Amino acid sequence: MNYNLDPESSVPLHVQAEDFLREMIQEDGYKNGRLLPNEVELSSQLKISRNTLRQAINRLVFEGLLIRKKGYGTVVAPQGVMGNARNWKSFSQEMQAMGIQVHNFELHVSHKIAPEEACRFFRRPSSSSMLCLERLRGKVSFPFVYFVSFFSPDIPLTLEEDFSIPLYEILEKKYGVQVKTSREMISAKAAQGWLAQKLGIKEGEPILERKRFVLDKNGVPVEYNIGFYRSDSFTYSIEFTNG
Repeated sequence: MNYNLDPESSVPLHVQAEDFLREMIQEDGYKNGRLLPNEVELSSQLKISRNTLRQAINRLVFEGLLIRKKGYGTVVAPQGVMGNARNWKSFSQEMQAMGIQVHNFELHVSHKIAPEEACRFFRRPSSSSMLCLERLRGKVSFPFVYFVSFFSPDIPLTLEEDFSIPLYEILEKKYGVQVKTSREMISAKAAQGWLAQKLGIKEGEPILERKRFVLDKNGVPVEYNIGFYRSDSFTYSIEFTNG
């Protein structure tokens, strides 16, 4: 794989090196456990210092994409699924960014009594009925998340929507709703029987519950979403910056 960095570019060399590494580790050989070339070889190939290369590698290690093994070398990390708190994305966008094809194993649309927390979020009376979308989703090979979404009654979504289209695309193109902010809460749970069966795990095994409170560009509530993830297939990455 040939890749020439541009020292005249406004993009820093370590970021260009990151891009190179992200492309490289998508090759089947590296995905299957082949060691990355050592730092001397890579820095020579890219015509950058080892410090610059190490900065790029450190970023991918931090993101959970690479693993350094002392006395052995650097390899691609086993590919579970990783969410990131820096720039929130829809589930489809998260998967697309990782090159994962999303498959819907189940899709159910109905009107249901919303949870108390959802009613408060939408500023509606307790036990209000709202449109509910439930989906069992994952890789083509197996499902790893069950989503339950309730939507603001002010958005005229119907049971006849084509939910094979990305949700936020429907909201923006059909109803002029542009989502902007997601406030999230993540906690560990034990899988109940019905959920364990859907996710292909044993009852009582750990799962991650990820709640999203989604608002539009004006701060108006749009979606209350709960995702139940297999804990062996999902990692959530958070980055903090001082100042």
